[in-house]
Amino acid sequence: MLKFQLVFSALTVLALSSKGQFVDKVTDPVDYVNPLMGTQSTIELSNGNTYPAVALPWGMNFWTPQTGKNGDGWQYTYTVDKIRGFKQTHQPSPWMNDYGEFSIMPVKGMKFTEESRASWYSHKAEVAKPYYYSVYLADYDMTTEITPTERAARFRITLPKTDSAFVVVDAYHRGSYIKVIPSENKIVGWSTKNSGGVPANFKNYFVIVFDKPFTSSHTWKDSELTDSTELTNKHVGAIVGFASAARGTQVQARVASSFISIEQAEQNLKEIGADNFETVEAKGRSVWNKTLSRVSVEGGTIDQVRTFYSSLYRMLFFPLKLYEKDAAGRIVHYSPYNGKVESGYMFAGTGFWDTFRALYPFLNLVYPSINKEMQEGLVNDYKEGGWLPEWSSPGYRSVMIGNNSASIVADAYLKGLRGYDINVLYEALLKDANNSGPIPAVGRQGVEYYNSLGYVPYDVKINENAAMTLEYAFDDFSIYKLGKALGRPAEELKLYAKRSQNYKNLFDPEHKLMRGKKKDGTFASPFNPFKWGDAFTEGNSWHYSWSVFHDIQGLMDLMGGKASFVQMLDSVFIMPPTFDDSYYGQVIHEIREMQIAGMGQYAHGNQPIQHMLYLYNYAGEPWKTQYWVREAMRKLYKATPDGYCGDEDNGQTSAWYVFSALGFYPVTPGTDQYVLGTPLFKKATIHLENGKDFVISAPANSASNLYVQGAMLNGQAYGKNWISHTAIQKGGTFSLSMGATPNKTKGTAATDVPYSFSTDKDKP
Repeated sequence: MLKFQLVFSALTVLALSSKGQFVDKVTDPVDYVNPLMGTQSTIELSNGNTYPAVALPWGMNFWTPQTGKNGDGWQYTYTVDKIRGFKQTHQPSPWMNDYGEFSIMPVKGMKFTEESRASWYSHKAEVAKPYYYSVYLADYDMTTEITPTERAARFRITLPKTDSAFVVVDAYHRGSYIKVIPSENKIVGWSTKNSGGVPANFKNYFVIVFDKPFTSSHTWKDSELTDSTELTNKHVGAIVGFASAARGTQVQARVASSFISIEQAEQNLKEIGADNFETVEAKGRSVWNKTLSRVSVEGGTIDQVRTFYSSLYRMLFFPLKLYEKDAAGRIVHYSPYNGKVESGYMFAGTGFWDTFRALYPFLNLVYPSINKEMQEGLVNDYKEGGWLPEWSSPGYRSVMIGNNSASIVADAYLKGLRGYDINVLYEALLKDANNSGPIPAVGRQGVEYYNSLGYVPYDVKINENAAMTLEYAFDDFSIYKLGKALGRPAEELKLYAKRSQNYKNLFDPEHKLMRGKKKDGTFASPFNPFKWGDAFTEGNSWHYSWSVFHDIQGLMDLMGGKASFVQMLDSVFIMPPTFDDSYYGQVIHEIREMQIAGMGQYAHGNQPIQHMLYLYNYAGEPWKTQYWVREAMRKLYKATPDGYCGDEDNGQTSAWYVFSALGFYPVTPGTDQYVLGTPLFKKATIHLENGKDFVISAPANSASNLYVQGAMLNGQAYGKNWISHTAIQKGGTFSLSMGATPNKTKGTAATDVPYSFSTDKDKP
C-alpha cells in the first residue's frame, strides 16, 4: 500500500484527460530540461547543433562530454559512441568553434592521447542535467560526475579495483603549459587554444586540486611521455595515478580557470569553498530552479513543458560572463581587445545577427538585471576595442552581417534599463553606423555606398549586400528611436529616420520582393527569388523580403495593400521548397532544413524569417498567425536530441519558441509592443523582477482550440493585435478565450494593428 501511495503521490502533478497527460503545476522546472535537446546534429543537417552544457546561467565556464576530436566544433554529437574527455568549453556554436579549452579524462592504464584514451559509453548510462552530468565509461568501469559553479566545478570519479587508475589532463594543441605539484595533489596550467579574435597573450589558466595523493605523475607532449613535472610546448598535458583498493573507490577534484592568471584561477576555486560534491550540486539545482521559475507554465502536455523549459535553459547561457572577481572582491576582466586586465563587466559569445530578434528582448522583459551587466560590458567593449562587437567569441569576429548592436543597445534602454553610460553607447552607435570597421563584421561594411546611395550595391564586390541594406535600415531605426529618447538634435533624428526607409530602395514591384540593386540604380539580373546567398545571407529573397521589422505597413504598401500582402505571406507556405544553391556550390545545411520541414519556403531553421509568421496581424488576419505559430511549435520543436529544426544559435531559436508559447513575440525591438500570437499553455505566469506577476490565462486552450476568440486585459475587453511592454511590467492578467475555429472579426480594425514607422504620428 505504501508503494502505491508513493507512486500515486508522484503523479499528483499530472492531470489525466481523454486527450492525454497534462502538467498542472511545475514545482521544479529544472527537472523538465533535457540538455541533450539538439545534440543529434551533423555538418550536413542541424537539429540544433547544441551540446549538453553543464553550467550555471551565464556562467563563465561550461563543461561538456567530448565525443569529437580536439578542436572539432562538433564537440559532442549524440550518435557518436565514445567519449574522449570532459571538456571545459566556452563555445557558442560549432561554426565559431571554441576558446580557452582543456579537458580531463579518467582512464585505466597509461593512455593519454585522445585516440587511445577514448571509452565507449551509452546514453542508457548517461545522466545530463543543467547542474549535473554523469556517465559510465565502459572501457574502464569508471563513472565520472561533474557539477559546476560559475567559474569552477567539482569532479567525482568512481574507480574499479585497480592499481592503474589515472586521470589525464589535456591542455590542448595550440601552445600550452602544464605543471604537476604532487605535494599539493595539484595540477596547474594554461591553454592558448582559440579560434581567432584574441590578442597574442590570450591564455586560459586552470588549476585542478585532487582529494587524494598521486601514486605516480607524468607530463606529456604530443604522444611522448616525460618525467618532467613542468612542460611548455605546442601540445602538453599530464597524467596522474591513483590507488583503488576496492571497486567503488572515489577520487574527487576541484577545478577552476581564469583568463587572468593561475593565481586568479586559485581565487575562482574559492567559489566551491568547503562545499562537498552534493552541496555544489544542490546549490546548482537551486540556482537553475530559481532562474527557470521566473516563468511558470501550467496546463500543457509533458512534452510541451519539457520543450519549453529545455528551450528556456538554452536561452540562459550566452553571452557568458567573461568577468571575474579578484581577491578584493572587485569585478575585473581580461580584455580580448587590448590584452590587459581591466575593471568592470565583460561578456562574450553571442552573435547579434541572431539574438537581437528575440533573445535580448526576452532578457529585457524577464531578466533585465543581467542585461544591465551586459550593457555595461558593451561600454567596456567600446572603450577597450574602439567598436561594438557584432559577433564576440571572445573578441571581434568577422561573421555574419549587419550592425545589430544598435538594436541591442536601443531596446535595452527603451525597455527601461538604467544605471550604465548610455551616452557612451550612443556615441558608439553613431561611430559604427558611419564607418567601416577593422574587419567586415564590425561597423558597417559598404557604409560609403549605403550612406550616399541608400543601399549597398550588388556590383561592388560586397556579398550579401541586400541583406546588409535591410538590416542597416532597421539599425538606423533603432538609432533614431534611442536618439529621440535621449533628446538628440532634430537634424540627427531626421537623418536616421530617413535612412530607416532605405529598405524601399531594394523593393522590386514586379516580383513584390527585395532584390539586389547595382550601383547605377538598376536591379541585378537575372533574378531568381529562390537563390540562396548572393545578395542575401543564408536565405533567399522570399526569406529576407520580410526584414522590415520597423515598418511592416510600409512594406505592405509597397506590395500593394493588405490583400496582396496576405497573398505574399500565404505564398511562402504554398510554394514547394525550391532552391538554387549555386552561390554556395553545395546544399548548405540551412537549405536542407527548409527542404525537409514540409512548410514550403518557410525556413524557420534560420533566423531571417522567424518573425514572418506574426505579420498577418498587420494586415488584419491574426488567425493566420495563430495557425502558423502553433503549427511551427508543433512540428519544429521537441525536447529530444533531434528537437530543433536548424541551428539553435545562442538562444534565439529557443527564444522564438518561449515567446510564442507565451502568446506574443517582439517583431520590432526598440518599440513598446509585442505582437500577439496564440499561447500554448492554459496558464503561464511571468514573475517580473519588479515583484509583479503577469498572468496569461487561456483555460480552454488545447491542440484544437488554438484560435483566440476574445481577450481581456485586467478585466477589460482587449481587441488589439499587440500588447505593450509597459502593460506587462505593471502586472495583471491577460485572459484569452480559445476556440477551434478562427474569429475573423477580432483584430481586423485599423486601430488594432501593431506599430509601423509609416503610421507613427510622432516621426520627423
